Amino acid sequence: MHTVTLKKPIAIAIAIAAAGLALAGNANAQSSDLEQRLAELEARIAAAEQRADAAEKRAKLAEQQAAAKAPGAPRVEERLAKVERQVSGEEGFSFNTYARSGLLIGKDGKSAEGGPYVTPAGSLGGAVGRLGNEPDTYVEMIFNYKMRFDNGAKARYTTMLADGTTTSNDWTAEESNLNVRQVYAEFSDLPSFTGVFEKASIWAGKRFDRDNFDIHWLDSDIVFLSGTGAGIYDMQLADNWKSSLSLYGRSFSNFPVTSESPGLDSGDTDNLILTSNNYFGNWQWMVNGMSAADNEERDIGEGQEAAESGFHTMVAYHGDSFFGLGEGNFKAAVLHGQGLGAEVKGIGARGDLTEDATATRVALYGTTYVAPKWRVAPALLAETSEDRYVDGDQYDWATLNIRLANELTQNFEMQYEASYQWMDLDPQGLDGRTAVDGDYTKFTIAPTFKPQVGGFWQRPEIRLFASWSDWDEELNDYSADDSFGSDEFTGSLWTFGVQTEVWF
Repeated sequence: MHTVTLKKPIAIAIAIAAAGLALAGNANAQSSDLEQRLAELEARIAAAEQRADAAEKRAKLAEQQAAAKAPGAPRVEERLAKVERQVSGEEGFSFNTYARSGLLIGKDGKSAEGGPYVTPAGSLGGAVGRLGNEPDTYVEMIFNYKMRFDNGAKARYTTMLADGTTTSNDWTAEESNLNVRQVYAEFSDLPSFTGVFEKASIWAGKRFDRDNFDIHWLDSDIVFLSGTGAGIYDMQLADNWKSSLSLYGRSFSNFPVTSESPGLDSGDTDNLILTSNNYFGNWQWMVNGMSAADNEERDIGEGQEAAESGFHTMVAYHGDSFFGLGEGNFKAAVLHGQGLGAEVKGIGARGDLTEDATATRVALYGTTYVAPKWRVAPALLAETSEDRYVDGDQYDWATLNIRLANELTQNFEMQYEASYQWMDLDPQGLDGRTAVDGDYTKFTIAPTFKPQVGGFWQRPEIRLFASWSDWDEELNDYSADDSFGSDEFTGSLWTFGVQTEVWF
């Protein structure tokens, strides 16, 4: 391929011609004749330059066409379309995270106990307010890669790493809980899917279910389904009815076996969870059936057998207003489970439930602005269960939490939280635990800095805090293994600290 380079020789020719014409004009012609001849020469030179520019452009285009036609080389149009898809987020790599880290210090200057599940009801899922009540560092790192194909189909591959620790040191390898929590692939917009499957997506691998949702201020999922399996989302069964189906597998562990089955390994029992999740407008109806082969052979204490199967259901409403009273949002849910389904939040996560276990839970929260610079988020979480781990046990608890925030500047707000929990727990002597009945109360004030205030979901933020918590003395006797009743943790307690929370 030859490169056209005419401009410099033409300029030299102009100079030589002009000099020759000047000499000739001085000797033999009138000045007017010279000017006319110069004008004609300039016109011819301009035309030559235009032809040279056109030749250069043709040469470059020929080179591009030759490259595009080379074996294995992508067409220019395809490459441009790929770049456009990457810019729009339809294709390429992305990264998401959730993280929190901070100090929780008692009035003696030492690290203090804490966490949303610090009370005796915590082992049953009874969370309390988390503001100014978290002593840990926890991080989730989510890596995604999206692809879009020529036929319009889309694919996404996701891997999630997570780690949590309560130490304040920079090197925590010996205490780390680093874990791969999700690894899955999901396909959507498949052109061969038609009818009710036209807008459906399929997935397989290890993952959190897409339709999990939570009460953030309690660090408690309303419902949490996860494991390893496969499923299909968003089958359009009717104009106002979308349905999803999935099959998850989970492995139970750390349960003693009976003398009749001494060879049974504690990791051999898989709990299979078949899930149907249905949406009718703002309403959601979830049904789960569970089966764990051989789980009834496990001895869960008091000579009782664990459940081999279970049933779970949830009815929820996802509101687009603040309980119909104003702008905002709310979510409400009622959950019920039996047997293995009596762990109503973490579906299928526990194998030490009796076959007669039953549990019912109510969850409710909302967010709204009560004034231009004031926002509020009330939440309620309550549960009753019986025959949970042994015949005759009874666990009742309820948490009421209110998060309030006052936006003072573009980068600063005051956050406040009040949390109350009532407990009536009768474990029937399981693991040496004592029946107790009492209350827990916590108040927190937290000056908070953020790049931009506005709404409860705006992160990142850095907050200072002071918390006061108190509880009935009777709760200190519930268990020798929990925090309540330990040294310097017997109620009427002040804690202080600083924390950052990030998500994007």
